[in-house]
Amino acid sequence: MTISRPGLPGDLPSAEVLWARWALVAALEATTADEQAGHHRTGNWVDDEGLHLDDCGCTWWGFAQRGEGRYVLFGEDESSGVKWHEPAVDMLADAPAWLPHEELQDLLKGCQLGCVYWYENGTWARAPYPATLDDDGLDCGMSRFVDRKKVLWTIGDEDHGAMPAHDAETLLGHAEGYRLTPEVLMPLVTEPDWRELDRPAMTRALERAGLNRA
Repeated sequence: MTISRPGLPGDLPSAEVLWARWALVAALEATTADEQAGHHRTGNWVDDEGLHLDDCGCTWWGFAQRGEGRYVLFGEDESSGVKWHEPAVDMLADAPAWLPHEELQDLLKGCQLGCVYWYENGTWARAPYPATLDDDGLDCGMSRFVDRKKVLWTIGDEDHGAMPAHDAETLLGHAEGYRLTPEVLMPLVTEPDWRELDRPAMTRALERAGLNRA
């Protein structure tokens, strides 16, 4: 699955699938030290506000549940031309009332927002874009979770699960089916050479993300 430039709502998988893939990567990266750092952290993580991605450089994203079947995805990649476009693009045009408008407005005022997508009744949507907009950053920011092959590569690499392809497929299938428990996860992950896996933190991340609902 590929993402257009600028992104189209139909480029994204269902919010539930996107959440599961992102949350799995966040669980694999979870450490107690990072939890204690709060918002001053990089990588992927989950907390009471939702899922986060921050590379401390060119891209950051947030993904939050806003009630049953409702999600909001927002963030910025340096490839986005939305906030610099003339005439200005209203990223919240046609946005529903249940979005976190105060938070989004604060980000807009700080020139920190590149795009906003929302999900309800099984469908993604965003504000209308002018034909002259080249990119909103969705591709560079979210293709890592939208492309299932990229997700499998990530969870199987040495920085994450360090596992063979068939185990990565098993793990991702359990995550996408919302039946991922620590008992399924832990036997499949391998300790990387450069760090110790923090299994208690990984377990807490799984619980926060709600990846065992089946």
